[in-house]
Parts: sequence; structure tokens; C-alpha cells
Amino acid sequence: MKTAKYMHRGHSDAAEARAAVAELYEQVAQPELALVLFFCSSNYDLDALADEMNRRFAGVPVIGCTSAGEIGPAGYLNHSLVGVSFSAQAFTAETGRIDALNSFEIATGRAFAEGVLERLEARQQGGSAFGLLLIDGLSLREEPVTHALQDGLGAVPMFGGSAGDDLKFQSTWIFHEGRFHTDSAVLLLLSTPLPFRILRSQHFVADGERLVVTEVDAARRIVREINGRSAVQEYARLVGVAPGQLTPEHFASWPVVVMIDGSDFVRSIQHANPDGSLTFFCAIDEGVVLRVAHGVDLLARMEAEFVEAERELGGIEGMLVCDCILRNLEISRNGKKAAVGELFQRFHALGFSTYGEQLGGVHINQTLTGIAIGSTGADLG
Repeated sequence: MKTAKYMHRGHSDAAEARAAVAELYEQVAQPELALVLFFCSSNYDLDALADEMNRRFAGVPVIGCTSAGEIGPAGYLNHSLVGVSFSAQAFTAETGRIDALNSFEIATGRAFAEGVLERLEARQQGGSAFGLLLIDGLSLREEPVTHALQDGLGAVPMFGGSAGDDLKFQSTWIFHEGRFHTDSAVLLLLSTPLPFRILRSQHFVADGERLVVTEVDAARRIVREINGRSAVQEYARLVGVAPGQLTPEHFASWPVVVMIDGSDFVRSIQHANPDGSLTFFCAIDEGVVLRVAHGVDLLARMEAEFVEAERELGGIEGMLVCDCILRNLEISRNGKKAAVGELFQRFHALGFSTYGEQLGGVHINQTLTGIAIGSTGADLG
């Protein structure tokens, strides 16, 4: 595969923040930068990392977030910094930030997205646009934010990922305008004459029996009853174990799916509660119909998605991917981490392990979302 010309990727596993940024800069620096995007371990000194980013990339828009693992030129990484730069020869970038997600309102979010799009359209010179959403992964606000922003963007496709903190579940951070923010989300819009294709890969297939959610605490993502019974008891019955024997392995191996516009989207269970309820990684409303799902070959599904993208685009300039941390953990358990890492390298993928993924106006789990950007006709001058 030909070397990327307009997207320069890099990574560093240096333990010290300033040294990591220096190594990244050497790999991604190029003339006429439109934007730099990075993902980093939350274990770094974030103030030092921000200061060095501002110094090294002075005058260049830079966005990023903390992660639960990084994906870069060396495949799957941990406790590292990865990033990609976009050449102004092929990309026009516009960004905006939403703060105070705990008081987010749909109408405000829709207007915000429309405003970012208007600013991009005033500057772009041909080509098509797509959006990337980076959002606080502990905000519990992904559903309304994703829905509102996609509504505001209209036909412009959007994907995204929820920031992580290396499975500490304490604080996740979004980088924008020179510093890290929490309880925030950043929308990036990129316009390019290069062709692109939105990516979605999941490896779960729905089983037959319908589950109707009959009592919820939607704001806290808690399902209390399924089919009129204790949620834990009903789920345990379907996966064939006693309620007291449910483990995180069961939840990872048999998530539930909901059908939206004819497609299945995963809704992952975080844990069982002593009162017989289930806490989910996504919000679920009362009356929603779910089905338990089982996994098929993750690696084969993802490779097929990537190969089809390459065929359609005629070559890959680069990929941006938001890959659920539960997929990362499953790949590690199954001994396939090296093989998946090689697949990421083969298709020039860069991204991070997330606390949730977004696609269009939907927040999902145990899925890879992203974009493949083509290299066909990429000689732009």
C-alpha cells in the first residue's frame, strides 16, 4: 500500500509527556497543516502534554482526547500518544466545543452543529465533508448530544467516540483550544476532495427471543425489568446461567441489540446490581424491544469491512477509528491482538479504544466506527 501523502501518522510510548509530544511532532509535522488530531493515555501529565502541544504546534488547530488504549502505526498500544496531521492541501477543518454537558439541550446542540457547518462551508473549496465527535465518556449524555448534532449536520455523515481514562472510570478529557476540558464535547468537521467511506464493524448476531424493556431509569442507564420480570433474572435465563453466577464475561459475550432503521445496534451491559437491575453503557427507554446476541469472528468481520472500503475507494490514504474498549479486551482474551494490530497497520488506521461509539445520530457499544479516506486522485498539487 502506498505511503500516505496528506495524512501523516505518528506515535510515542515515551513515559514523559513532553518527550512523547516531541516524538509525535517529528513524525507528523508537514507544511501547511489544516489540523492535528491526537489520542493519549490519561496517565500522562495532561497539563505538561497540553503545554508542549501548544508550543510544538503553535498556530495550528489541535484536538484530541484521553483514551482507554490507543491505535496507531504500531497497532494496538497502551499508555502512549498517537496522532495524525492533515495537510491543508487536501483538507479544510472547522471545530467547535460544547461545555456543561450536564445541562445540554437538544435545540442548542442542533444550532451549534449548524453553526460549525456554516463556518466550514464559508471556507471550503469543493469536496465533501464529514464529522468526528469526541465526547466525555463519563458524561452519560452521548445519546442526546449525538442525536442533536447529527440533526444539525443534516446529510453530512458523523461518527465518533467517547473518551476514556484507561479503565479508571474517574475523569475523561477532551482537548480543544489549547487545553483539556471535562464535561465537554468537540465536533470536528473536515472537508476534502478525497473520497471517503464511513465505517461500521460489529460482530454480534441477534438471537430469536424478543425482550421488552418494562421498567427503566433512563437517566442512569438502568433497566429494572425485562418482560415484567427482574432484569437480572430474565437476562440470566436467556444466557442459561443462574442470576448469581453472571459475570462480566457473560455481558461481554452476550450483549443485547436493538433494531434501528432495519439495522442492529449493540447495547452493552456494564454490570448487574444487587436489586436485580442491570446497568448499561447506553441509555435504554421503556418499551424498547431487545434481543440477546452472540459473537462471530471479529477479525474476519473487520477485515471484510476494511477490504470493501479499499475496493470502493481505490486505495486508502488513512483511516480514523473509534474502537470499543470491550472489543479490545475481547481481542486480548482471544489472543488476536497482534493480528488485529497488523490489520490496523495494513490500512493506515489511527484511533483509540473508547467508552462508547457514535454513528449518525446513534450512540452504541462493542462496535468499531470510523472513516476510510481514499487516495485515488490524491495528487492535489
